[in-house]
Amino acid sequence: MKTLAYHIDIHAPASQVFHKMLDKPTYKLWTAEFNPTSDYEGGWNKGDKIYFVGTNKDGKREGMVAEIADHIPNEYISIRHYGILDGDKEITEGPEVESWAGSTENYSFKEQNGTTTISVSVDTNEEYLAYFDETWPKALQRLKEICE
Repeated sequence: MKTLAYHIDIHAPASQVFHKMLDKPTYKLWTAEFNPTSDYEGGWNKGDKIYFVGTNKDGKREGMVAEIADHIPNEYISIRHYGILDGDKEITEGPEVESWAGSTENYSFKEQNGTTTISVSVDTNEEYLAYFDETWPKALQRLKEICE
């Protein structure tokens, strides 16, 4: 497992960036860079179970099963992934999840003089390194456009 890091400066208050990143209507806009049908089900409070869902090219529902490990409003969100969704079936053990179960996604929001820097760290497998290096900067740029 490797941890990747990304960041972007957004000319908006941290509270605005935080809410635009997590509120469902705008979340779906910036995460469309990963999958045009990207969405979530669940909550963002510490301890909440959350599904990151979308449909694959065949129209089948799939996604990730995770828990909000930490939540400090307007400052920090930590997500711990522990399973996958295959249709409506949760898979939380076995070979499909062994190589990345327990991986985290962390978001920090630091505001200075009206500009918020979002720092993202993502644990991933070797097979997704190039995809994330291409897609994360696009997604963050899209979030910047939404917020500014």
